[in-house]
Amino acid sequence: MTTTLRPDICVIGAGSGGLTVAAAAASFGVDVVLIEKGKMGGDCLNYGCVPSKAIIAAGKHAHAIAEAPHFGVSSGDVKVDFRKVHAHIHSVIGTIAPNDSVERFTALGVKVIEAAGAFTDTETVVAGDYEIKARRFVVATGSSAFVPPISGIDTVDYLTNETLFDRSQKARHLIVIGGGPIGMEMAQAHRRLGSQVTVVEGLKALGKDDPELAAIVLERIRSEGVEILEGATVTEVKKHGKSGVRVTVKTEEEETTFTGSHILVATGRAANVEGIGLTEAGIDYDRSGIKVGANLRSSNKRVYAIGDVAGGLQFTHVAGYHAGLVLQQILFRAPAKENRGIIPWATFTDPELAHVGLGEEEARKQYGNIHVLRWPYAENDRALAERKTDGLIKLITSKKGKILGVSIAGAGAGEMINMWALAIANKMRLSDVRGYVPPYPTMAEIGKRATITYYTPMTRKPFVRRIVGFMRRFG
Repeated sequence: MTTTLRPDICVIGAGSGGLTVAAAAASFGVDVVLIEKGKMGGDCLNYGCVPSKAIIAAGKHAHAIAEAPHFGVSSGDVKVDFRKVHAHIHSVIGTIAPNDSVERFTALGVKVIEAAGAFTDTETVVAGDYEIKARRFVVATGSSAFVPPISGIDTVDYLTNETLFDRSQKARHLIVIGGGPIGMEMAQAHRRLGSQVTVVEGLKALGKDDPELAAIVLERIRSEGVEILEGATVTEVKKHGKSGVRVTVKTEEEETTFTGSHILVATGRAANVEGIGLTEAGIDYDRSGIKVGANLRSSNKRVYAIGDVAGGLQFTHVAGYHAGLVLQQILFRAPAKENRGIIPWATFTDPELAHVGLGEEEARKQYGNIHVLRWPYAENDRALAERKTDGLIKLITSKKGKILGVSIAGAGAGEMINMWALAIANKMRLSDVRGYVPPYPTMAEIGKRATITYYTPMTRKPFVRRIVGFMRRFG
């Protein structure tokens, strides 16, 4: 027998964005139904951000042991027990999982339905034995790994982020298809944990980041033994032996065959738009996701879409940002619009790569005359002390010193970008940064040093020097 529910809000998808909407709305005493057909916490907790950072941390510890002799410390050869690495990854997931659990959200007052949900018309969703007619719906179904139509790919047991972290044995030779952030993070982590790694990228590895800074990261990863093929296309995949794979790769110069033990497909994400009744609900969508306006509202005025399924930037923190925007509209009837220009992102390779705002090329197109300010880690005392001197900060400003964009390649870049994201969100200028005092010695000082270079030409101007000379006359 079907039970009809009439909540104020119905959320489809219990990933980062959906959970944020449900928890926040419930805290205001709003009646909320949350539908999830898979694991609570979604991709980020179970298959993405959390497990990937856990394996990256394991790789960093292995690398630290190998680098210890540079500091006069010796601890012998690196030994990796991959079963314990696997246990570490899943213990982290298990520790965080209660925060996203059915039990916690039920205790918050949210009605959680563990079933697939789909629209049957413009104002109704059916999930399990329930029919939900809500005042507003929020679609937060996220995205899944995109698997390109490579010849033979369906004949092998390829890995994606959804299966990569299930393995408890080390990959002898991991072949990664895709040189974006996920591909490069996993390539370096597995190399540090003892696997041979080959990355095949159709265009440029880390191609969405500043080329100058991406080159710093790629040079380090190559120096650690990861083979990176750029401008290379995988034309065929075959089984090799009992459990291996053979991959044929074509470049402009030649065709090459690689034999590996495992293959990881990291060629991007596809929005989860199928099977949720979008056509029945009158919601416009395409392969990239649900079509929404700047307010994240779909063509069905009852329905909002947030996070990856909204077809924009695919980051967990964006889903959380979207959740706040739709709650502002649903609960308080206050207008809200997405501003992608304030969204930072970070790639957690070593060195890290982070960015917020406009890149150099974009800024030149929009503003014409800009300033590009740099400061290297190699001239930072803390970086020298820790032997983490690879990298730099790059500030893009208008002619008058407005901060337009910031990119950082280097140790701790993902943490450092926070301050610059705040600066850009609040339309700050270099004069604001000039006035703050960073503690010494910290790597974040590179930002202050880069800022000061904006003012260096002033010290050489004859007019300014005459003023300084004149003021000296007064004692």
